Amino acid sequence: MNDPGQWFTFALSGWTTTWPTQLLAIIWILWVISWVVASFWSGQTKKNVMSSDSLKYRALIYMGAILFLPLTGKLLGETPLWQFGSFGIYVLACLVLAGISFTWWGRIHLGRFWSNAITHKEGHQVIDTGPYGMVRHPIYTGLIAGMLVTGIAVGTVTAMLGAALISLGMGLKARMEEGFLTAELGADAYGSYCRRVPMLIPFLRPT
Repeated sequence: MNDPGQWFTFALSGWTTTWPTQLLAIIWILWVISWVVASFWSGQTKKNVMSSDSLKYRALIYMGAILFLPLTGKLLGETPLWQFGSFGIYVLACLVLAGISFTWWGRIHLGRFWSNAITHKEGHQVIDTGPYGMVRHPIYTGLIAGMLVTGIAVGTVTAMLGAALISLGMGLKARMEEGFLTAELGADAYGSYCRRVPMLIPFLRPT
């Protein structure tokens, strides 16, 4: 494949080559672009978790992302285990949009306290309103839901395994973040919040 156009076509092969599964890719691409742009809206960092401590959850997320890529399934010659049909994909795409909308609700509500890494921002305090009154990590909740639904919609082993690894990585990150914030904001403040609000799944008993 000496033609750059052929390489580009190959890179976009896999589950992104047909409609309406292409819609799922478009949703995620738009989310990534908007999230990167919004990353400039963040407060001054006071303290953060050492990068070496974050390797465990980052490794899971990166491995999951590689498996989740359409190109991975193409290189492995995968075919979907099932087909939902156009209507089914549209329904699942709506669920993915719901998950992504939940991440944005959490992102906007958190404001300048948001960070991609585990950090303590200047003036950081416990936020327990809006989506943070439903779960302690609404951004992770929305992402996990969106990823798992996308993996099911695509129907390949690598996409579902990738979504599962990303979800596990986010769950591990949430646990690490809670230990960090408890130490930084105080057990009375953050510990009390953890006892009132579920971690990732709404309406469950807090743990």
